[in-house]
Amino acid sequence: MTKTILDMRDIQKCFGPVKALSRVNLKVGDGEIHAICGENGAGKSTLMKILSGVYPHGSFTGEIVFDGAPRTFQGLRDSEALGICIIHQELALVPMLSITENLFLGNEIARHGVIDWDEAHQRARELLARVGLDARPQTLVGNLGIGQQQMVEIAKALAKDVRLLILDEPTASLNEKDSDTLLKLMLELKGRGITSIIISHKLNEIGRVADEITVIRDGSTVDVIDRRAEPIDEGRVIRSMVGRELSDRYPKRVPDIGETLFEVQGWSVGDPAHPGRDRIRNINFHVRRGEVVGIAGLMGAGRTEFAMSVFGRSYGSNIRGKARLEGRDVDLGTVRKAIDHGLAYATEDRKGAGLVLGESITRNTSMANLATVSKRWVMNELAESAVAVDFQARLRIRSPDVLQTVDKLSGGNQQKVVLAKWLFSDPKVLILDEPTRGIDVGAKYEIYAVVNQVVSEGRGVVMISSEMPELLGTCDRIYVMNEGRFVGEFPIAEASQEKIMHAIMKNEVIQ
Repeated sequence: MTKTILDMRDIQKCFGPVKALSRVNLKVGDGEIHAICGENGAGKSTLMKILSGVYPHGSFTGEIVFDGAPRTFQGLRDSEALGICIIHQELALVPMLSITENLFLGNEIARHGVIDWDEAHQRARELLARVGLDARPQTLVGNLGIGQQQMVEIAKALAKDVRLLILDEPTASLNEKDSDTLLKLMLELKGRGITSIIISHKLNEIGRVADEITVIRDGSTVDVIDRRAEPIDEGRVIRSMVGRELSDRYPKRVPDIGETLFEVQGWSVGDPAHPGRDRIRNINFHVRRGEVVGIAGLMGAGRTEFAMSVFGRSYGSNIRGKARLEGRDVDLGTVRKAIDHGLAYATEDRKGAGLVLGESITRNTSMANLATVSKRWVMNELAESAVAVDFQARLRIRSPDVLQTVDKLSGGNQQKVVLAKWLFSDPKVLILDEPTRGIDVGAKYEIYAVVNQVVSEGRGVVMISSEMPELLGTCDRIYVMNEGRFVGEFPIAEASQEKIMHAIMKNEVIQ
């Protein structure tokens, strides 16, 4: 029988009157990969912050037993001293420092108070080799891709002689190739005797690497599945997560598609980092009333750049081409003009560009349409609050009230606030860029239901997603993008993952 390295017993944690965790129990075997699943807001990250000392002993009740002894961590240094390292979804790296500097930040290799750079770089090379990252130790972290930065974080944990590695949504921002690399590394670390806890909403990835799964719902442990004793039943995991049967991951919709609502013709966009080079090249695109149009493509294909260039020229230089809305040429030269014409763009970067994290749900909801809740530059706070309360109920935003700052919300609830903001702007065309990245299956279903409601009102939705099953399950038509051009277009009845990938590989421009 596997030795238990971690036993968290009857953990309870409150934030004011809100009970985040209620008698959660978690057992992790030595040398195994243990997955934790649950809806956004279920308490997964809170539990790991307790384990790592972010929430110190005394701020919660219950007991932590690690390596056979009770532990009372007062901070990250206490847990790291025992080999417990946590990698958060928002990576804790300094982009303007080198890989070596990040690896040993706060734990510098020095002699007589002077950093020994030769030894530090050599040690960095050894750590990078262990995680399979081919990069010079002197490389600035800001020049690395997200997948490479994840590897630096793991190398940083290895530098601290990690025994228990906690990864919170490690593949949420990664493409398929980088995700595969990370999962392989987890299995390699397991082979070296390192225990891992992975928090993820991607059930296919969990099924690939996890030995056991603990499901948390509403702050309580509701199910434990031993993959070694029984196969993982995704239906069981989903039922445990959401507390109900979810017979179909995509809500049903009978399309009622009308005339062309919005189109661009000959759309080209210069690359602001490389003058004279086009990032987007001669795109023709349209979306009709009542239609959900998907844009598929590999990471770096130009999907986000295209969407941002259309939305008030938020990206690019030397933008050429025509935009027509409801049959009329429109000027989308600024974000304000785009919003006034009825375009809305929900960014893929909800924390960096979609929300003001220190502001309330109320203020974030009204931000794109302040004129409706103000008069002569004076805010009507009662009207603003009423709007936020309405959207909180409609989108099922989990929060004690609408005065809650959005930085305290889970990722799924933050995404719903982004949607609330743009729905309040009353758009004719809603562009959603990776709208379900990093959120659970229950919250995804609710967002798909919102999309269905939007198009049922005669609006158009454009959905950019790296998850092909999501596009196939929600869209009426799919464009395929590669290297800044459209290389395929499929009505949903003819679309498949194989055809989409074939179009990308063939790379023939469609007119």
